[in-house]
Amino acid sequence: MMSVVICDSPAGASALPPPEALLGAWTGSAAFVYCRDLAGNLSAVNEAFARKFGRPADQLMGKSSASLVHHDDVKSFPRADEAVQRPPHTATHEQRWLTPQGWRWIDWEESAIFNVEGRIIGVRAVGHDITRRRLAEEQFHKLSSAVEQSPIAIAITDAEGGIQYVNAKFTATTGLTLETILDRELDVLREGQPSEEAYQEFRSRVRAGLEWRGEVTRRSPEGRVVWESVQVCCLRNAHGEISNLLLLREDISERKLLEGQLRQVQKMEGIGTLAGGIAHDFNNILAVINGYAELCVLNANEPAIIQKSVREIKRAAERATGLVRQILTFSRKAEVHVASLNLNQHVRDLIALLAETFPRNITFQFALDENLTPLLADQNQLQQIVLNLCVNARDAMPNGGTITLATSRLETEDVPGAMLRRQPCACLKVSDTGTGMPPEVRERIFEPFFTTKGVNKGTGLGLAVVYGIVASHEGCIDVESAVGQGTTFRVCLPFAEAHMPSAPSAAKPGEFPGGSESVLVVDDEAPLRQLLETSLGRKGYTVTTAADGLEAIDLLGSGERKFDVVLLDLNMPGATGVEVLKVLKATQPTAKVLVLTGHLTPESRAEFEELGQHDFIRKPYTLDALGRQIRAVLG
Repeated sequence: MMSVVICDSPAGASALPPPEALLGAWTGSAAFVYCRDLAGNLSAVNEAFARKFGRPADQLMGKSSASLVHHDDVKSFPRADEAVQRPPHTATHEQRWLTPQGWRWIDWEESAIFNVEGRIIGVRAVGHDITRRRLAEEQFHKLSSAVEQSPIAIAITDAEGGIQYVNAKFTATTGLTLETILDRELDVLREGQPSEEAYQEFRSRVRAGLEWRGEVTRRSPEGRVVWESVQVCCLRNAHGEISNLLLLREDISERKLLEGQLRQVQKMEGIGTLAGGIAHDFNNILAVINGYAELCVLNANEPAIIQKSVREIKRAAERATGLVRQILTFSRKAEVHVASLNLNQHVRDLIALLAETFPRNITFQFALDENLTPLLADQNQLQQIVLNLCVNARDAMPNGGTITLATSRLETEDVPGAMLRRQPCACLKVSDTGTGMPPEVRERIFEPFFTTKGVNKGTGLGLAVVYGIVASHEGCIDVESAVGQGTTFRVCLPFAEAHMPSAPSAAKPGEFPGGSESVLVVDDEAPLRQLLETSLGRKGYTVTTAADGLEAIDLLGSGERKFDVVLLDLNMPGATGVEVLKVLKATQPTAKVLVLTGHLTPESRAEFEELGQHDFIRKPYTLDALGRQIRAVLG
């Protein structure tokens, strides 16, 4: 702060001395200096002040200082004048002043001017242009407010991942404050990574200065599963060195839920496509079963005819089982199960079904690489990709044509840049000889609800669903098309790891081993109960049956019989399989359980597994498979 100035003036005089006396040593200063009387009028300015405001000093004399100041900042004058009236008779404030360069922020240090009688007769102000500093402060404040109030959870760490800052959204979504993270020594970059191997791959990418993006799951403070889109990038210092890591986490749970709903809608649309062919196949199967059953009745005394008829009936039933599984593949909300699978075989199986449903003027061709490495994917979702692309190709050929499906291996140098991992991958091409697409359509085909079809002829979800499935498998999809030249979709998906175990081979059918244990069969289908009672009884088991869940609960609650194994249906009247299992756990905890179900949803499986139940067999099953599974459960 400046010291108080005592002016030399006649005793009792209230007028300000000449400008030279008021400015004193500040006359040639580089700082902006002015003096004003108690009315606020300029009484002296130095050369630096005059240059700053682009006017000669004599033109500024007598001018109101308030006329040069932004109207929002004029109110600081009364506060400053009030401050200089009190010891130490100094004040500081910042104002915007109008200069030829526009409004500039000036930082003023003001001190009172006294006459010889010790009375204040004016104010002297020394100023410095702080516009750059104020703009930087305002920019910093905006940025810090944007980060702190961002709807995205943000954390900043040092180059090694040590936490330094978290914003309010991060604390709200995780329940962790900066102090809590530091006290517990938590690694915020590790959360959500599915494995240590994935985490180390992420760290190596970030250490190399590359950006990392991904979708992960975590548990919220309330215990629910939260999907997050995570992005980590490097912040560099003035020397270009990595000084910090920026972590962005956005809750995408609602988007993932919507994606699931879109996929389910598309599955049902696919069922509509397949319905005609499935009905045709079922009618053929039923005709075979009815015909051979009638042969058995008409030739009851001819064992050879009966045996041949039964074999054909069994073969037709197996075909029906396969069709039911195809329907469930597309219609049910199945669990996502990523595993090693044969792309070529799945393409052939699905096209065999589509060939029965598509118009006869559409033909299929294959160009499959028979040496293709197994793929890492979910079977249901892979089939949905092929189905949607083939349906899209069919609709592009109203007058018929050819759909060609080709598979190949892409080496690292040929992998598209959109792939998350630059490593060899499998490529599936689906090409048609249809009408093709103009560029403006081609650019939008993966947008949800975008469709070029007429009203009630499509939801516009199919290709959006395909895009989401491919992205969730860390793959990519692109398209080549031109009007009148057809369309080719190319899907790239990662191979299965070499060490991933292959699916166990199915056991060869044969006579399953018997046993002497006590078995309880709980099923509301009377013919099925009778079949199991007869077949298991002939193998030496002691079999008891219950017609529904309530009857089973009564049997278990009475405690009259002890069972070694319970064959438990899932959906029954009276009481469900889950309710029966709870009673069984309480009354006979040592009994083994095998759940029989034709449709096990992820929710039902989770409910059973919470009760410690992990053994299931899918309907329809063969007696051989059931018998072997019973022995496996009994150990």
